[in-house]
Amino acid sequence: MNVTRSFLIGVAISASSLPALAQSRKLDVPKSVVAGSAFSIETEGGGQGVLYVVGPSQVLKRDVQLGQPVAIAAGDLDNAGHYLAVLNSGSSTETGEFDVVPANQPATLSFLAKPSRLPVGLQNGITGAVYVFDAFQNLITAPTPVSFQLSIPSESVQSRTVESHLGAAWTEMNSGAKDGNARFVARAGDVSATRVIEQVPGDPCGLRDCSGNAVTDGTIVTFTESWNGGQTTVDVPLKHGVAQAEVPAYNGARISVATGVVMGNEIRWTNQ
Repeated sequence: MNVTRSFLIGVAISASSLPALAQSRKLDVPKSVVAGSAFSIETEGGGQGVLYVVGPSQVLKRDVQLGQPVAIAAGDLDNAGHYLAVLNSGSSTETGEFDVVPANQPATLSFLAKPSRLPVGLQNGITGAVYVFDAFQNLITAPTPVSFQLSIPSESVQSRTVESHLGAAWTEMNSGAKDGNARFVARAGDVSATRVIEQVPGDPCGLRDCSGNAVTDGTIVTFTESWNGGQTTVDVPLKHGVAQAEVPAYNGARISVATGVVMGNEIRWTNQ
């Protein structure tokens, strides 16, 4: 007895898994298409067919009349990447390949500014990095001018313009001489993003930093009392600009105060 077995074989088609194929004379696809834009694929011959367009995270299927263009509407293909078009008509299969590229018009920015809080007077202490995206969240890899501006109260604005490389642009800025909030803005085309950088006083030079800003509450002030080979040390946090401590009253004791790397005037206590 002859037994006939039939097998059904399924094939998944993707742009990344198939080898590069020569473009068919019966299927005319553009070399590249801007993401989200309308375009058409030209076909030849007669009869009916089915067109598949396969790419990153997207698959389109269209019933087509051979010899007529196949319209792809605006917004149908919005993910940038490499695509494969496959036209099935009867026993014939034609293929073509094309790229969907990001739009060159920036629509959103991913702006990272670090640190969010830093002391005044730091050279290149602030870093800003921007990633530029189109309206469909495709990273715009074409070179794009990105401007950075750091506005500090009572100081001139720091400005930089950087051309993005593979979708990213970055720069460094100096923190200002006065404490307070600085406004950090990145702009590409008609879109912008803003971050706020808190600038705090630097290392103490007394009860003020070396730029004249009042030292913040919580700064540790150290009182030291020395007498006849003995020593007492008290650490006190600054509160409302004042630090105070109580130490024993030894005759002839020397009392000094320090904050950060700065020493205050030394006084001598004498019981009379």
